[in-house]
Amino acid sequence: MNTRRHFFATAVGAAAALAARAEESVKPFHFPKCQIIPQADHSVLFEVAGQETTRWHFASDHPRPCFFPLNGPSGLALTRMGHPGAPNHDHHQSVWFAHNDVNGCTYWANKPDGGRIRQKEWLCYEDSDEHAIMAVSLGWYYGKTQREVMDHTLIAIQRPGEHGEHTLEMQSTFKAVNEPVQLGKTNFGFLAVRVAKSLSVHFGGGKLTDSESRVGESDIFGKQAAWMDYSGPVKEDVTEGITFFDHPANPRHPTHWHVRSDGWMGAAFCLSEGHTITPDAPLRLRYLLHAHRGPVDASRAAKMLAEFAKWPLREVVKGTKPHHQFETRIVP
Repeated sequence: MNTRRHFFATAVGAAAALAARAEESVKPFHFPKCQIIPQADHSVLFEVAGQETTRWHFASDHPRPCFFPLNGPSGLALTRMGHPGAPNHDHHQSVWFAHNDVNGCTYWANKPDGGRIRQKEWLCYEDSDEHAIMAVSLGWYYGKTQREVMDHTLIAIQRPGEHGEHTLEMQSTFKAVNEPVQLGKTNFGFLAVRVAKSLSVHFGGGKLTDSESRVGESDIFGKQAAWMDYSGPVKEDVTEGITFFDHPANPRHPTHWHVRSDGWMGAAFCLSEGHTITPDAPLRLRYLLHAHRGPVDASRAAKMLAEFAKWPLREVVKGTKPHHQFETRIVP
């Protein structure tokens, strides 16, 4: 009799455990609107409502990581890899970080003895309806010695907009490794965008405009502005563009710009003078790209800049949730 009761109790307990596991396995799951999805071949997909907005590429056989493509509201690419007519400009990689003079070494041109930027590790991917966040740790490695001279933490934040528009914010913290890093005076660096051929002034039907209502390379090159825009046709009767914002809290805001009618624009942090990064005084820069419908609207761009100024600064910290080694949080 005792054996029978023990068997019955064991069976009931097992059934309850199975029911609990079944309930746990079928708990409802909400699919976030904004997602970060790792892919094969060292790339990471950024997605809004099931549509790719951009992709992060970090394979070690490239001189530096980049975002490609940056898609517009139509789903068509607003950026390209390389120059439309000059093979010696293959270092133009859609949306990329680089600098032409870091301790006397170029990280801009693809030279055999030039510097390399490598992703050391991804830190966290965070999905939600409001935004998706990717945080990665990058290293800047010096010339032939390939000694790391600068640590670069990148927090990329994707936010959805209306009618397929979206923004990509990039918060970068550059820290000197062991000894000061000297950034030389140069037009090239830190962040640049090579637009699609059809968006360029020279090769396509595009237009280059800045926040001061200046138009075209000759009027804009080397000038300071809060934002820069390249807009043009992506297909017949469809115009889209990219507005590139310099955050108001950035050092030297509004930044100087290096622009070309052949289809690229870059925030030139060191155009007027160099800068020194010490181990105890990192450099923090924030930039925003807005993929928009139609030609640039200066009033909309001004509102976007005001919103950008209010968006919080984030940092990477040790994870507080199960199975999360790291996470981001708003800086207190």
